[in-house]
Amino acid sequence: MPENFDVVVIGAGPGGYIAAIRAAQLGMKTACIDDWKTADGKPAPGGTCTNVGCIPSKALLQSSENYEHASHAFAEHGIEVKEIALNLKQMLARKAKVVRQNNDGIVYLFKKNKVAFYNGVGSFAGSDDGGWRLSVRGDKPAELVAKHVIVATGSKPRALPGTAFDNKQILDNDGALAMSEVPASLGVIGAGVVGLEMGSVWRRLVAKVTVLEALPAFLGAADEQVAKEAWKLFGKQGLTIELGVKITAVRAGANVVVDYSDAAGKAVSATFDKLIVSIGRVPRTAGLGVEAVGLALDERGFVTVDDDCRTNLAQVWAIGDVVRGPMLAHKAEEEGVAVAERIAGQHGHVDFNTVPWVIYTSPEIAWVGQTEQQLKAAGVAYRAGTFPFAANGRARALGDTSGCVKLLADAKTDRILGMHAIGPLVSELIAEGVVAMEFGAASEDLARICHAHPSLSEATKEAALAVDKRSLNY
Repeated sequence: MPENFDVVVIGAGPGGYIAAIRAAQLGMKTACIDDWKTADGKPAPGGTCTNVGCIPSKALLQSSENYEHASHAFAEHGIEVKEIALNLKQMLARKAKVVRQNNDGIVYLFKKNKVAFYNGVGSFAGSDDGGWRLSVRGDKPAELVAKHVIVATGSKPRALPGTAFDNKQILDNDGALAMSEVPASLGVIGAGVVGLEMGSVWRRLVAKVTVLEALPAFLGAADEQVAKEAWKLFGKQGLTIELGVKITAVRAGANVVVDYSDAAGKAVSATFDKLIVSIGRVPRTAGLGVEAVGLALDERGFVTVDDDCRTNLAQVWAIGDVVRGPMLAHKAEEEGVAVAERIAGQHGHVDFNTVPWVIYTSPEIAWVGQTEQQLKAAGVAYRAGTFPFAANGRARALGDTSGCVKLLADAKTDRILGMHAIGPLVSELIAEGVVAMEFGAASEDLARICHAHPSLSEATKEAALAVDKRSLNY
């Protein structure tokens, strides 16, 4: 006999597992289905983010940055290291340990919140008066019935047309995180978040990295001032980035040969030991059984939803990467909470205007709200304030003074319209901008708040002061 639930979530990535936990907290009988497994066959909830995305990439970014600091930066601090050796096997083992800790943490949270967890492929099997019938295909097949279903199946890497991933020479994000040797030369197609982060990891470990980007502008989604600073700093680090590239062919043999035309239209043929392809992601709906129940997808394969994440089917919802909006783990989490609360009769809320973006390179890049170029295009009158980390005492003490914090405020109301930053730990600083925007704060509000000294967050206060041209330390 099938087991009945109030809510069944398909997918245990950041959106799915959070949705399941919140639904259970609200008193609903909840289950979550997820098909990720470890190499030894154990359940691995957490989706792409935990297993082959956010978490392992940050582990490798931290390890590789430590290696680079030990190789080049410790001497300035009076720390003399005679010999530096890379133990890549141990670095990857640490990454795997961090991933496993997160997997186990989600399993624990399911138990703590009494969420039934099914490790297998979840799909729609039909509907009846009791609700939606779902099947679980895996080591322990099961049949479930749910009053409400939340689809949170996430996304998968987009391959170059005619060039499949083999994760030996042509790598997706999974393969990029698992190379057992540092390649002498590494090509990266795509200068987005994944491309820049993975390129940074392997450059620090002394690979020669070339990033090929189709767009004519670098980091076009970021504020132009920040993007220009990032371009300059990455170039100094030795990361080669070519813009306006058109890929014409990729050939894998003893090496990977990439044929392309550069921004001037000149034909180029480049040879790499490995090639990472990071040209975006596509929604993951294969095996979901959308045809069996008529779940509507749009022309790009995303599950069609309204502003509240409702699909075309009664009491079926969808969240995260499988629907419209930014493909960000924290966006998925917020949608998961909002949908669980809507099912419970509450008023869940997600504001896409205050979803922060972060690139975990060194320096880090983070932003929220509108860019200067967006405000100019929309004809919005604004004031801008910028403060460099070179004038920040804590940044000097850290030995990392690259970058700045920038605030944009409405010229009439002074309400903060955007915050943009590049520099040390700006992934943490951006939260202050998000909070300020959520509360409708003015730049004057941030300027009047006491910030601890010495701290990196003082750069945010100073940027707010600079909006009114009264910065105190620059």
